[in-house]
Order: sequence, then structure tokens, then C-alpha cells
Amino acid sequence: MKHISLLVIPGALGSAITIPLEMCTAANDIARARKQANKMCSVELVATEDLHCKLTGNLSLECHKLLSAVKRTDLVFVPAVWRRPRLAVQHNTPLLSWLKVQSKAGATLCAVTNGVFLVAAAGLLDKQPATTHWRYFDEFETDFPAVKLQRKRFITYADGVYCSGSVNAIRDITIHLIEKLYGADIALEVTRQFMHELKRSYESQLLEENQQSSHHDERVIEIQEWLQENYGAKISISKLAENFGMSVRTLNRRFRIATNTTPLDYLQSVRLDHAKDLLKQSNLAVSEIAHKVGYLDGSYFSELFGKLNKVTPKEYRRLVRNKQFRVNQTGQSSD
Repeated sequence: MKHISLLVIPGALGSAITIPLEMCTAANDIARARKQANKMCSVELVATEDLHCKLTGNLSLECHKLLSAVKRTDLVFVPAVWRRPRLAVQHNTPLLSWLKVQSKAGATLCAVTNGVFLVAAAGLLDKQPATTHWRYFDEFETDFPAVKLQRKRFITYADGVYCSGSVNAIRDITIHLIEKLYGADIALEVTRQFMHELKRSYESQLLEENQQSSHHDERVIEIQEWLQENYGAKISISKLAENFGMSVRTLNRRFRIATNTTPLDYLQSVRLDHAKDLLKQSNLAVSEIAHKVGYLDGSYFSELFGKLNKVTPKEYRRLVRNKQFRVNQTGQSSD
């Protein structure tokens, strides 16, 4: 059985611990309900000092084990602390040594925002890309000059270590890790329960080199979130700019600086990603899918889909479903 350790540090942010805890617990519950006990993992809260640990906001957690009792684990979540990550590093010297031992033994580490300071202090990010919360960029770069800080990335991965630049990004990483541990079906079910939209390939979304969502222009992030939620509606770029209090020129300029693409191209990408999900998971006609993702002209949608994906929507549906069928039939699925 694989072991998942969620570190609990005094003064940590509760959400940095409870989000992966709840999602991994849900994955276990789904595996149990499906009578797939072989996929279940041991999920434990591991305290660095005391089994009864006080977090920020007067939240307390009762932990399962002390750090000294965990000799071997497979996945470690390192939480964010409320302000002053340098102080957390100073107060957690034994944890740094423990992280080194676990990483050397093959454990995957996942650091939430400024929890990355602890992983970096353990020497596990030298000469590797990493990110952290934007408020701590300068501080992090000063303390760890050997680390390749990625200021425009929300998620990084290198040599068994995941780093996130926001607490929300931990959901995406956790889904990715659940897929690796429990299989794609269980990851998809956890996604349905915890996220407002189904994600495309977790692997490509998290690890692609030029991730459009990985930047820190909060206004552009708001616009991206709005487009993600309203992609099926009739959308005018001029109206979009007006709604967010800027000119079309300013919108296009800020959007391109942050994402290396235009709002219109981003919207098109969002729509086609959702169309792929529907082609793969539903029996809707191509024309119905076109309407659902915001294209009134089914022929235009099919032409655009084919131009960008090198296959028609019908061919794409046949290919992805045949691939699923072959994997399941040969017994090689990771589910």
C-alpha cells in the first residue's frame, strides 16, 4: 500500500493541508466503494512537533503520527505557512533532514506556495525550476540563488518535486497525483466532486512548458476564469473589455503579455478543449457539441477543429474511444 503524508506545521494554512487531505480521502472512498482495495493508500496527518497542532486562524488538527515515527512514505505534501516562511525554516531543522531522507528514498514531494522554502532549504531544488507565492519571489530568490525561480508559473515540477504558486493550484496537482496513484477513472470522479469543470489531460496541463494560466496578472486571471465559466455564451471581445473596465487595446496587450496569446485565441482554446471532453465522454452529435461550446455554425466548428487538431471531430471521437477500448481490453489500463 502506498503512503501519503500530509505534514502539519504550527502556523500552517489549514487549506494547504485540508484540500489535499479531503481529495485523497475521497479517492480512497471511491476505490473502496468500487471494491478496488488494491488502489487504496494510507493517508496520514504527520505532525512535526505535537500530535495536537495549532494552525493559523485558531484551527487545530489532531494528527496521526509524529514525524519521527514515519520512516518511509511515498508522497509528501508540504504546507504553506502564514507569513514568515524564513521563520518556519529556522524552526523546522529536523523536518529538512527528514525531507532529504524521503526524497532520496524515492518519495514525491508537493510544496504549497511558501512551503517551497522548506523544500529549497533542504537542498532539494538546487539548479531546478521552482515557484512560490508571488509575495515571496524576491525573498526566495535572495535565500536560494541556486534555484531557478519561475515567476510566471503557478506550477512547476522537477526531479520528484512539485511546487505551486497558489493554494488553488494544489487542487490541480492533487488531481494529477491521484491519477498516478489511483488511476484515471477515480481521478475523474474526484474532479467532478471538487472542481467546477472537468480537466483535460492532467499530465499535459500541469507539465507543459508554456502554460497559459501560469502568470500573476490577477486581472487577467479573473478574465480567464470568466471565459472558462462562460465559454458557451456569445462573447464579444469589446463587451468583455468593457465589463472588466479596460479598452480592447489594453485587454489585448495585458492578455498577451501574461499568456502569450490573445483573449479570442484563448477562448477558442477553452471551447475546443471542452469539445474534446464532450466528444470523448458523451454521445452528443457534433452539431450539438458545437452549440454547447459556443459555436452556432456546426460546419465552422468542424472546420476549425480539423484545422487545429488535424482530424475531424468524428475522427477524434473514434480515435480516443478506440484507444480507451484497446487499453481496457488488454488489461493495461492504470485504473
